[in-house]
Amino acid sequence: MKVKNITAAVLCAFFIPLMAYAKPVEQVQLDDIIQPLMTKFQIPGMAIAVSIEGEDHFYNYGVASKASQQPVTRDTLFEIGSLSKTFTGTLATWAQGKGKLSFDDAASKYFPSLQGTAFDNISLLHLATHTSGLPLFEPEGVTTDEQLMVWYQQWQPVLPAGNQRIYSNMGTGLLGLATAKSLGQSFNDAMQQRMLPALGMSNTYLQVPKEKMDSYAQGYNRKDQPVRVSPGIVDAEAYGLKSSATDLIRFLNINMQAVPIDAKWQRAVNATHTGYYQVNQFVQDIMWESYPYPTPLSTLTNNNSPRIIFESHAARLLTPPQAPQQWAMYNKTGSTDGFSCYVLFVPAKKMAIVILANKSYPNIARVKAAYDILALVDPQLKPME
Repeated sequence: MKVKNITAAVLCAFFIPLMAYAKPVEQVQLDDIIQPLMTKFQIPGMAIAVSIEGEDHFYNYGVASKASQQPVTRDTLFEIGSLSKTFTGTLATWAQGKGKLSFDDAASKYFPSLQGTAFDNISLLHLATHTSGLPLFEPEGVTTDEQLMVWYQQWQPVLPAGNQRIYSNMGTGLLGLATAKSLGQSFNDAMQQRMLPALGMSNTYLQVPKEKMDSYAQGYNRKDQPVRVSPGIVDAEAYGLKSSATDLIRFLNINMQAVPIDAKWQRAVNATHTGYYQVNQFVQDIMWESYPYPTPLSTLTNNNSPRIIFESHAARLLTPPQAPQQWAMYNKTGSTDGFSCYVLFVPAKKMAIVILANKSYPNIARVKAAYDILALVDPQLKPME
């Protein structure tokens, strides 16, 4: 009898710490975080997903459209903006795993018209880590593929590649185009027909099909005008995906190896967590940005601020590259004129958060909301301000 009591005591002592850092979030707790945010920024609708050790929880707020008053659900489609870049990065690492490309290759290898240009000295890795020197937006007046390639031909970097991080749609776009060329198909087909089905993401689209339009939320810009993303030169590769809380929390679970997928695709996902450059207080991975866990809220907000996005910052090459970290927080923002999103995940704790909204509002507010939710999930996480 005594042995049984001792065994029970030992088991309790073992499980209590696990339960202490992996508890579900109650609706009322989320309400206290999300409802003031929606009021402050006049957000019509939000979808929140929280994964704890492979178990998903969904919290829906408001409406997908003010006109129709259709409520937000876990399957409502939101524009995810630059979170799309992590998908482009994953497709590229998968192509590398198949031997179709190498991140060490010069970008000009995939575009004969760029041979003999600055892209002889810019690798696919530079494109995948925002260290090519390419600007964020496409130049005014560039509206066709032909004009785009002419612009790339004529463009000259201020500094050699690898010296600075400039957050870049143009770099991501060229990476996506090179990846598609290496696979012998269009980028849209490679994403929609290969990658998304392989990841089991059946409700994520570059072009929302007609039968899914009723699930596509209406976005609202900062003037509260209804808007949706407009076609652009590198939109599919850099900011074009539309997805749901259900699909995105699955994507984060895949990133944490919490749901099974094909081993080659899992290796590709894992490869995007490799760190290549130190930039300010974060490590630049393949499109993801990562921090040690735990990290203070002030560090996250400072490094997701507009100056990080719109200004150049010194980049220090990590030699050797930093292997994917378990005790790290990987995060990414995404925005279009009418939508906002933020995601983060912590592999060691099997915790992930997705925040989607059909209104444009500041990154810092999104980051704080996610951090507040994370603190509810993990009571061991204390503000370190």
